[in-house]
Parts: sequence; C-alpha cells; structure tokens
Amino acid sequence: MIEFEPKYITFDCYGTLIRFRMADMTRELYGKELDSARLESLVSAFAGYRRDEVLGAWKPYRDVVVNAFRRACKRVGVPFDAAKAESIYLAVPTWGPHPDVPEGLSRLATKYKLVILSNASDDQIQSNVDKLGAPFHAVFTAQQAQSYKPRMQGFEYMFDKLDCNPEDVLHVSSSLRYDLMTAHDLGIRHKAFVNRGHEPSTPYYEYHEVTDIPHLASLLGL
Repeated sequence: MIEFEPKYITFDCYGTLIRFRMADMTRELYGKELDSARLESLVSAFAGYRRDEVLGAWKPYRDVVVNAFRRACKRVGVPFDAAKAESIYLAVPTWGPHPDVPEGLSRLATKYKLVILSNASDDQIQSNVDKLGAPFHAVFTAQQAQSYKPRMQGFEYMFDKLDCNPEDVLHVSSSLRYDLMTAHDLGIRHKAFVNRGHEPSTPYYEYHEVTDIPHLASLLGL
C-alpha cells in the first residue's frame, strides 16, 4: 500500500498512458527495406536521438521527431525520407491508451485530481487525452513550459500552475530517464514506476513499481 494522500497524481502521457508507437511505426515503414539487425539499429538510434533532441532549448515537437529520425538514418546508413518522418509525427494524435489505462484512471479519478505533464505539442495532446476515458484536472505540455523532460523546467512549470510543491504529488511514469530520475532530483518523494518494459527497474530512485494503472489504484486503496 502507498501510505500517502497526494494533492495531485501527476502522469507522464506517452508510453505511460498512451501506447507510444514510434518504434512500431519505424518497423512498419522500414520492415521490407532493412534486415532485422539494421531495422532494430534504426529503432534504437531513433529513440536515443529523440532523447538528445529534447535536452536543449525548446523546439516544436515535430522538429524533435524529424531531426531525431534524420540523425538516426545517418547513423545507421539509411536514406532519410522526410515524408516517412513526418508521417510518424502526424500519427501521434491517433494513438490510444494501453488496455489497462481507462479502468485504472477511472478508479483513481473517484478520489484524486489527475494531471498530465507531457512532452507534447498543444495541437496533438488533447486528442490523446480524450481517448483515456477519465477526467483530468489539468494537462501541461512541453510547449507550454517551453522545455521538455527530462529537464526540470517542465516540472517547475507544473508546480507553479498547480500552486503546489514536489512533496504534494505522486508522479507516475514508465520512464526512469525521462521522468523519475528528474523527479527524484527535484525532491518528489512519492513516485510510481509503471513497468511496461521500456527501461529496467532502478530501485535507487525510490518508487513503487507497478505492472499497470489498476495496480496503482489498488496500492492507493481503490
């Protein structure tokens, strides 16, 4: 059980709540062109360059995706196709939740104020949020904060807008590197790691590990 009553439960969105399909789409777009080893190298490089692209000054999310894909193609030796990169970005609003999410969020929403802090653009995020099937008190984006996670500025923006402190929230994410390491450094004591297989568990960062969102609701007594 989680012996804590948060003022807000704050969530990462893509990967944690929404099924993040950039790796899937890369495999669909290049599966017939590349052997399996080069294809997986492209998938891995694309993920790595997306992380690198968000570490500097804010830029539109489209640029993050397209720049990362261009760099990944160069690294792996694959011709860059701007139309394919654009198609990945444009698909983001069509993605829906992991199967467990609507039930888990509905249970949590009976007691808690739910908030999203996402590395998203304003013109895409609401379509994804609408598919989650639960009410959200607030949705904050990197575009609003002018900063992407794992940088701290987005979290600070969220705290300012909510008029709360790090110790007031339970932050939930499936990513240590984007969310929970930064949350730890900011003094967010109460964290939950949704283990969706993206990254290995790293207990040093002191979180409750859960298999899905209903598991989190159960730990909170719901």
